[in-house]
Formats: sequence, structure tokens, C-alpha cells
Amino acid sequence: MRISTLVVAAGVVAAATAAIALAAGNGLPHIGTPKMKTEAVYKGYYDAHVDTYMLDDTSNKAQATADHMNYSAAIGTINGLPEQYFVKGRAANGQITVFGSEPGETDYNPLWDEVWVTWKAGVKPVLLKSDNQINSLKSKGKLTVQDAGIVLNAPILTVGK
Repeated sequence: MRISTLVVAAGVVAAATAAIALAAGNGLPHIGTPKMKTEAVYKGYYDAHVDTYMLDDTSNKAQATADHMNYSAAIGTINGLPEQYFVKGRAANGQITVFGSEPGETDYNPLWDEVWVTWKAGVKPVLLKSDNQINSLKSKGKLTVQDAGIVLNAPILTVGK
């Protein structure tokens, strides 16, 4: 009886894994099953390692439409959130978002204050991998950091992968 239960469980896991792999066929990794809506996952740096996350909600109506997210004006009223940094304009090859926290940190929250990072003219962009690096380069006058006035609900799904 136990062996047959294990065989059935293994079959279910294999089928779910195959469905997820098929959903990722467009080049973007996805999570979900065939009966669920699949969601794109993205990558972001935190302290020089890569985490994966998904975008659920935004406090900006235009961004919600453009990025196929839920619009939630209410989350835009929340203050004191960790920052998620997005480079606008020139960027180093391979630049992805940078998080100011992650699960396991005392200030982690799946809600983020969206911040725009812009390299100053004449400064060669480098790959940004941590909020400490961004703050250091800002203090040296190499880039600017601007609060976008947008709150994102973008939970981190995996740490360091």
C-alpha cells in the first residue's frame, strides 16, 4: 500500500513539474499549474546574490496596466517600507533590480518603495548588486536616487538562487 501511494505521489509531482516546464516555454520562468494562471518571476540582487520575485500589485495605475499587475491605491499610503531599486537610463550589462532587504532580514516586507537610480553624465555604469553599493556611489556623487512615489507588492520567492 505504501509503495503504491509513493508511486502515485511521484507521478503527481512529475506531472506538475512538466506543466511548469511547459508554461516556461516562452522563455520566462513561470509558477503555477495548468488550471491556475501562471505568473512570471523575475530576478533581483540583494547583497550580491540573486533572489527571485513576482510582481502582484502596484499603487500606480499606469504601471498596473503596462505590467499586467493589480492596481491598489491603498498600498501607496504605506510608509517606512524597504526600497527596491530600478536603474533608469544607462546601465551596466546584466543589470537587474536591487532589493534593500530579503526574507530573513528584520525589515523584510513584500511591499517595496520603488526607487529610481540614474547614473550621472560622464560616469561609467557598473553592475549594482546591493543597496549599500548604491548608497556609497550616491554619496560619491556618481548616481542619483529618486523615490518614484510608487509602492509595489513584489514578494521574494527564493533567496540566493
